Amino acid sequence: MPPEKIARLGIAYCPEERGIFSSLSVEENLLLPPILHPGGLATEEIYELFPRLKERRSSQGTKLSGGEQQMLAIARILRTGAKCLLLDEPTEGLAPVIVDHIGDIIAQLKKRGYTILMIEQSFDFALQLSDRLYVVENGKIVAGAIAEHARRDASEILALLSV
Repeated sequence: MPPEKIARLGIAYCPEERGIFSSLSVEENLLLPPILHPGGLATEEIYELFPRLKERRSSQGTKLSGGEQQMLAIARILRTGAKCLLLDEPTEGLAPVIVDHIGDIIAQLKKRGYTILMIEQSFDFALQLSDRLYVVENGKIVAGAIAEHARRDASEILALLSV
């Protein structure tokens, strides 16, 4: 399907490279995507979830840290009204304190009823947030587990993930 049809189905993608427009301010980046469905978060709701973005609302994209860029990339898709979020490596290259904050945000979004498909290399991060886990190798699912079971015994998945 073309991307615009996928978006109209209520699916939003947050790419690993974040896609922040460096010449635009935080607020301009935030307001850029169109609202496609009712129920998207209002700007003030986004600023409640991401207070750092509110503080930096006038800053250009080039002035943001990696963590702030990741927050902005996630915040941007929350305005669209999408209820299915595809998050590609949301913690890539981020400081532990920011990783914790992103984890808290994802947990809050789950509680609000969002469906989240997350590609993540940090097993521990994925395990604490997920309902189901899958290991993909060469484009094929090679293992899967209900997260509750994996929390009790992750040995099979950890064996697959070992280098």
